[in-house]
Amino acid sequence: MIKPTPNPPETDPASPYVSTHSKKLHEAADRALDYHLNPDKNSASPRQPSSMFVIVPDINTETLLAHACESLASASIMASDLAGFLDSPHRNALLGIAQIIMLGELAVNRALDNLDPQE
Repeated sequence: MIKPTPNPPETDPASPYVSTHSKKLHEAADRALDYHLNPDKNSASPRQPSSMFVIVPDINTETLLAHACESLASASIMASDLAGFLDSPHRNALLGIAQIIMLGELAVNRALDNLDPQE
């Protein structure tokens, strides 16, 4: 009987880990995988943030939201003012950014209202 496809190429029946070179390659691959996927918990030191811009860890949420609201309001004004100096395509992009900033400011204001509802 004639087969429509040729026989597959004959392969070496030996394991790829038999030769010294392939064993070293396999060990190196295992070390690389362990390094990235199973990092040593003891060798990693705790992350120390830069002291240049640090927010006090025990500051309350209302204060953080109030400062975020002020920062977003300032960014919105700066973006709107700068948009007045630009031509149409860049102006439209900057006005879109200003609108996103304004939406963030509205969300922060709502969060502040939820923390301390005005009666």
